[in-house]
Amino acid sequence: MNNWIELLSEFKAKQKPVALITIIKCFGSAPCVVGSRMIVTKAKEIYGTIGGGKLEFLAIDEAVVAINENRIIESSYTLGPEFEQCCGGKVEFIIEHMNQSPELFLFGAGHIGVEISKLLVDTPFQVNLIDSRDDWFFNLDLDKSISTHQTSETDFKTFKDVVNWGSNCYVLVLTHNHAIDFDIIAMALHNETKFLGLIGSKTKKVRFNNMLIKDLDIKEGMSNVVCPIGLDLGGSTPKEIAISVVAQLLQVHYQE
Repeated sequence: MNNWIELLSEFKAKQKPVALITIIKCFGSAPCVVGSRMIVTKAKEIYGTIGGGKLEFLAIDEAVVAINENRIIESSYTLGPEFEQCCGGKVEFIIEHMNQSPELFLFGAGHIGVEISKLLVDTPFQVNLIDSRDDWFFNLDLDKSISTHQTSETDFKTFKDVVNWGSNCYVLVLTHNHAIDFDIIAMALHNETKFLGLIGSKTKKVRFNNMLIKDLDIKEGMSNVVCPIGLDLGGSTPKEIAISVVAQLLQVHYQE
């Protein structure tokens, strides 16, 4: 597969998780050579080949595991009778998951939201800072790695469209308006996230829980929402709260 770099670039641009299988050793007779590569998607679409047959079939299954578990897998197979092959060789390969970096969608570019964004620079997180207030980002001094998104309070669809929902999606809700907070939480509960957090007190959590169950018939209420957010480190300044939240996000990411 001569165009694997271009293909990986395309998948990265689409933020589509894939696995790259690379043959690293061949012993004896084998249906491939060192350096043979194949890209596998979560839906088991394949690009390229590592020799076909049962070897490739099992490697595809392992590639899906690598994507789902977000980890690198090293594997090897001896191509004997159990593979319905008479090569008699042995093949070793490595499977690398791609495009699995965590992505944070932070609703609310207030003091705490900005501090969280700054603290996450140079971490695995790709940060998207979102706010609905007009010209809010104009005077903010943010690192160029932080993406900013201006949404609309009147066009609710803009909230949903800015998020890349999925297993690598982290959402924090810290807006200036409790009504907007509630709408975003209700929307997020209908989509896949790795982490969904809301700033606020236990009282706010109980209130939102009752509204979700009684008004929107979301039976699980707030059971899948972290509120209050942040580890209990102490401190109450925006920076101290931000440190506790970032510590929590990193803990979730590294403990998977």
